[in-house]
Amino acid sequence: MLSVQQIKAKKKSVRRNLWLEKLLAIIALANLILVGFDLSYIPWRDFYFAEAPTIVKYYDQVKGIEPHRETQRYLNKVEQLETQVEQTGLQSLEVENLLQQLRQLSNEMIEDNPFDVAGKTGSLAKIKRLMRLHVANFNNRSIEASAHEAFTLFWSQLYLSQADWQKEISFFNTQLRPLIETNYYRDIGENSQFIDNFWLIDLPFVVIFSLDFLIRTFFISLRNRLSWLEAMLRRWYDILLLVPVLRWLRVIPVTIRLYQSQLLNLTAVRSQINHDFVANFAEEITEVVGVRIIDQLQEAIINGSISRRLLRSKSGGYIDINNTHEISAIASRLVKLSVHQVIPKIQPDVEALIHYNLQTILNQSPVYKQLQNVPGVSNLPKQLASEIAKSAYSVIVNMTEDRTSAKMWQQLTDNFSKTLETELQKEHNLKEIQNLLVDLLEEIKINYVQNIGEGGIEEILEESEQIRRIKRKK
Repeated sequence: MLSVQQIKAKKKSVRRNLWLEKLLAIIALANLILVGFDLSYIPWRDFYFAEAPTIVKYYDQVKGIEPHRETQRYLNKVEQLETQVEQTGLQSLEVENLLQQLRQLSNEMIEDNPFDVAGKTGSLAKIKRLMRLHVANFNNRSIEASAHEAFTLFWSQLYLSQADWQKEISFFNTQLRPLIETNYYRDIGENSQFIDNFWLIDLPFVVIFSLDFLIRTFFISLRNRLSWLEAMLRRWYDILLLVPVLRWLRVIPVTIRLYQSQLLNLTAVRSQINHDFVANFAEEITEVVGVRIIDQLQEAIINGSISRRLLRSKSGGYIDINNTHEISAIASRLVKLSVHQVIPKIQPDVEALIHYNLQTILNQSPVYKQLQNVPGVSNLPKQLASEIAKSAYSVIVNMTEDRTSAKMWQQLTDNFSKTLETELQKEHNLKEIQNLLVDLLEEIKINYVQNIGEGGIEEILEESEQIRRIKRKK
């Protein structure tokens, strides 16, 4: 028995381990959040660029991303134009030179499609469509004007002066600049893959998880006397925290750790998963088990092992755990129960049955009809029935309790068993019984086992759940 000090020490150890489990679970959750952010960064970079540009500025370095030179040069040239207009006005020669350069850069951007490397050709298509729609009504131009014509018109002194410079440059900065800014160039490494330095961020977490995995494996192996491989398989899901591929699968070990550390209550979810799993597979499993059991019984009947066992044949292939012939023991027990417990309780019914049959037989006798008027004769059937029942019961009781009678009864049953065994071992009798039993089991298999689904797996599961709830309340 544990002492009070040992119990307190054990409780402290459990609390300490729980805090350690919680710490590791929080670290795993933080790593999972980073993994989720990294996996979503490229597809959602436009969103991050608009909502958190500071994060994008630093995380672009992790993914090997830098501004695309061509589109960045285009934006820089627009900024130079804005500065020059403020300094010298829209109609100056310097502004015209910058507009000429922008017209040339616009044509190059349309023809070269610098958005293709980043997989953002759709952004270029949107830029061209917005520009064509914007300048469509200038001088009654058709919306069918090409993107080249639209940009050439937009970056002209005539258009900017007539359409209002401030309004047009505001359109560019609010509608087109955000689309152009999201374009980027991503370096390719020596392995012909895009550069991705996330492993440097992930490395400290992998080191922590690796040490934790090795320590857990050691203690599991020591406590349960398992090999290292077997101990590792006990925590197979932790391996997902160590592999650099399919990092999204880390949600599995993280969820398990949060549940085990009591930071996340998944009892209801776990119960529902167990319920669904059992509901989906219980019917099939039960059918397979039931069919397998019946098949084994049929096989045992066909090869004769069942008949040898029932007929007390000694067989080395059958394991007897108590040196008792269970069938004989059960039969003997049933006889004793019948004699001492059952027959006394049904004696009135036996007397009534005997009385009825005696009365029927005597009523058919002319002699009895003539003697019915004699005093005492009318009660003769009832008296005979009572005496016969009592005598029969006394004979049966004495036969089971008297040693000589019991010995004679045993001899009778032994001779009966041997004679029955001899007759049953005859080929035609044994074959007929075996065929009947095999057919009976086949009918059971077809009518009951394979139709077990009709019994209602859901109802059985609901009953099991009610039993568990009652036990928990107690």
